[in-house]
Amino acid sequence: MTPELVALALAGLMHIAQFAVASVMANADLGPGYTTSPRDRAPSREMRPTTARLLRAYDNHVQMFPFFAAAALLIAVTDQSSAVTAAAAWGYLLARLLYIPAYAFGWQPWRSYIWILAMLATAILFIAALAP
Repeated sequence: MTPELVALALAGLMHIAQFAVASVMANADLGPGYTTSPRDRAPSREMRPTTARLLRAYDNHVQMFPFFAAAALLIAVTDQSSAVTAAAAWGYLLARLLYIPAYAFGWQPWRSYIWILAMLATAILFIAALAP
């Protein structure tokens, strides 16, 4: 398996873990009566700021993960794995791992810089796939 696909698999596991942690926290904050309901109404309790931030960090990864997955798969399918693409894939994973506490604890402006690093790593993968 290429380094890019290993990073992709680990990013997928991170995604699942991130969802699980945020869900457990939301369930504790809002109560199972609300979280297991169809959510046709607003919750009767508010989430803690950290819980809300973890859910927003997860939502951000929902948006970014498909781009990284496409880029990593493109590198693997076209057999263009290199030291640069491996570093970019691992850079993405590291940035996304750092993004979770950065968002949860409100690290300003570092959260935005970490997000930019993950997007840049993904862009490098796409650019490398286009290189002859």
